Amino acid sequence: MYLTPKSGLFLGGSCVSAIAAVGSIFELSYGHPDLGVQVTAIILALSIPLTGFFFFAAVKDARANIK
Repeated sequence: MYLTPKSGLFLGGSCVSAIAAVGSIFELSYGHPDLGVQVTAIILALSIPLTGFFFFAAVKDARANIK
């Protein structure tokens, strides 16, 4: 198995940030976000690149541990 604790942590971070991005999109499309438009937009703007970064880091770590 290629999944290490470190790559698993990165993959979990990617999942959480992707869920935050999807939730923010739904909140903004609804029209009245619970946290306000500005805060929800900031969460969305931060979670999209974090999803890519965490996923890339998980794949890179898993590939580095292939023996």
